[in-house]
Amino acid sequence: MTILCNSSFQRATFFLTGFQGLEDLHGWISIPFCFIYLTVILGKLTILHVIHTDATLHEPMYYFLAMLAFTDLGLCLSTLPTVLGIFWFDAREIGMPACFTQLYFIHTLSLVESSVLLSMSIDRYVAICNPLRYSTVLTPARIVKMGLSSTLRSALLILPLPFLLKRFQYCHSHVLAHAYCLHLEIMKLACSSIIVNHIYGLFVVACTVVVDSLLIFLSYTLILRTVLSIASRQQRLRALNTCVSHVCAVLLFYIPMIGLSLVHRFGEHLPRTVHLLMSYVYLLVPPLMNPIVYSIKTKQIRQRIIKKFQFVKSLRCFCKD
Repeated sequence: MTILCNSSFQRATFFLTGFQGLEDLHGWISIPFCFIYLTVILGKLTILHVIHTDATLHEPMYYFLAMLAFTDLGLCLSTLPTVLGIFWFDAREIGMPACFTQLYFIHTLSLVESSVLLSMSIDRYVAICNPLRYSTVLTPARIVKMGLSSTLRSALLILPLPFLLKRFQYCHSHVLAHAYCLHLEIMKLACSSIIVNHIYGLFVVACTVVVDSLLIFLSYTLILRTVLSIASRQQRLRALNTCVSHVCAVLLFYIPMIGLSLVHRFGEHLPRTVHLLMSYVYLLVPPLMNPIVYSIKTKQIRQRIIKKFQFVKSLRCFCKD
């Protein structure tokens, strides 16, 4: 009876991994992770608060930025419990339902972010290539529809993944290589054929990330063609400057994703630490850097944030007096 219970427990549990060989240093390693998570959460909430409270920022460009901030915040919060749980409490065990739920949110929000970046490129295309129709093309109702369609597309495409994984018997090691659950890693632990998962995973990537990246590239090709036709050098630079923040956000999203994919596919000989670091870079660097990039490169956001901090500072001085 005990053997049956233990067998059932093993089938229903996965084991997450921190930095192997450095377990004694997990408390110290958690410090930069805590700083990153805190910075991401405060940065996203600041941007969302500034956009929500300032009527002058109620424009399509900033609505899409709010969507990006909200998506990054959700992606960050979906990994926070297991990552810090390992570093603080050595909580490595995760039940199959919890693992599949985390997997679903991580992959769904990653695809939503890709869709939001595409929407932002459309926003820049309309603003530069057809500025007279900007307010009529990107109406609030249409922006809401774009946001909902991005979320719905991602949620429905990822929905089959937990069910495809649930049908497997996991006869190999239940130890995962990361501090959170990913589809590609879990399916490798199955003892039966995973060809369906492979094909469906490639289908999802082709329908979302590949299509989105091609459309982003097309939109910037058209933007460059329009900008180069502008006679004034100053106006060309001004038009391109409005795209810098978005281009940085696109690079911050796609470069770590491509790097992680290459490491997973061809880096089996690399140390496990490299896989871990690439996975953390993929999930944490874009949410960390996006608010910094937009705060520095977007004058309106930067001015509003400074204004908020000045108001808080003056309020503190008033209270002391």
